[in-house]
Amino acid sequence: MKMRVRNVAWLLPFFLSACLPFHKKQVVQDQGFAPPVANLPRPAEVHPELPESAVILPDLPLATLEMDDENVPPPRHRHPPKAPQQTANAAAEPDEDTGVSAIGTLSSGEPADMRKETQDSIAATEHGLSTLNRRLNGQEQKTAEQIREYLKQAREALISGDVVGANTLAAKAKVLLNELSR
Repeated sequence: MKMRVRNVAWLLPFFLSACLPFHKKQVVQDQGFAPPVANLPRPAEVHPELPESAVILPDLPLATLEMDDENVPPPRHRHPPKAPQQTANAAAEPDEDTGVSAIGTLSSGEPADMRKETQDSIAATEHGLSTLNRRLNGQEQKTAEQIREYLKQAREALISGDVVGANTLAAKAKVLLNELSR
């Protein structure tokens, strides 16, 4: 029994691949090829006889530049929508009932203590960088150098009066320090 199974297992791929000697050979049909182009004579050039109306061009042009300009619409330019403007008098006149202006209180765009917050953030980031207790690998050392560079640029921005830029640089340094502390 084992011999039969082994023989069938060996012969099965031959039967499945259809490599049996029972196939008939296919007859290859001869295909006719076109004659080479170099041996053929050139056909004679034939010029058809056209009526005289087709040969003579009309005196009037079919289109002129003036006609083209009439049909072309002018280009449309799109402008961004304008922001609503308030008059300076409405912003400056306080409301009689509450003593507050109609649009609220106006500020310079930065809080009064933003300089102090930025200085504190720079100091806290420097302190956090100096108190790292572990040895830094190559990538972490590059990150620490980038933090120091941001802190240096933030101090220079504070000196030049750019409080918002200094705050942004200090925030970047703080984010990098948080990544480094993990």
